[in-house]
Amino acid sequence: MTNLTRSHGRKSISATAQPRELITPTPRLVGAWTAKVITLLPQAFPGILGESLTGRALQDGLWALETIDLRPFGEGRHRNVDDTPAGGGAGMVLRADVMGRAIEQAQAGTPSGWPLIYLSPRGKRMDQAMVQSLSQAPGATLICGRFEGLDERVIEHYGIQEVSLGDFVMTGGEIAAQALIDATVRLLPGVLGNAESALEESHSNGLLEHPQYTRPAEWMGREIPAILTSGDHAKVARWRHEMSEKITAERRPDLWDAYQNRQKPG
Repeated sequence: MTNLTRSHGRKSISATAQPRELITPTPRLVGAWTAKVITLLPQAFPGILGESLTGRALQDGLWALETIDLRPFGEGRHRNVDDTPAGGGAGMVLRADVMGRAIEQAQAGTPSGWPLIYLSPRGKRMDQAMVQSLSQAPGATLICGRFEGLDERVIEHYGIQEVSLGDFVMTGGEIAAQALIDATVRLLPGVLGNAESALEESHSNGLLEHPQYTRPAEWMGREIPAILTSGDHAKVARWRHEMSEKITAERRPDLWDAYQNRQKPG
């Protein structure tokens, strides 16, 4: 399949040789953050990423999404992508040669240091610091695992970073990949309507976010804390910070300990 790229000033349009009615070319700003996703389920994308703020940003070309279907890289008549585990055991394992070919295509033309990530339950747990770092990169290639996992030799050969959504196992990496992309894309310039939103939310400063309130002033006998309607911005800021500390200490002792350690001099 031939990829064609046409330049339109600050924007470029990527197209494929697929029938016109099956694709909707999306303009992208030159240099836009790009997510490349290697998956057996390309039809699962953009999924939720095509909605709301991330969807609007995708249509506006603030970021780009490319899916690489793993199946065409498969072996033989039936395009097999997996085989039985060496040494025996249940399930199937994604083949090294098949995944290697897909990675080579995905990484072709990318700059040195382009992140290559495998969504895996044994990986480093995703956090805000990770997605902030990714948002500073030109993009990332994400490998969506399936079955019992990926041949270890591929991970070693390409120096792939393993990332986990949490301490649980899912049937595949597609949902985790979408979560990682969403968390990263919302940090890109111009995606959020108010840039300060990303600075005040949970995890941005090591604390969980303070409680939020809006109209009506009273609901089910519960009123908005008076300090929030006092008009004293310094007191409001102080109250929000104190509530963030209180909630973090109660709900996430691990984050609270880390936060306190960062506050210590030296």
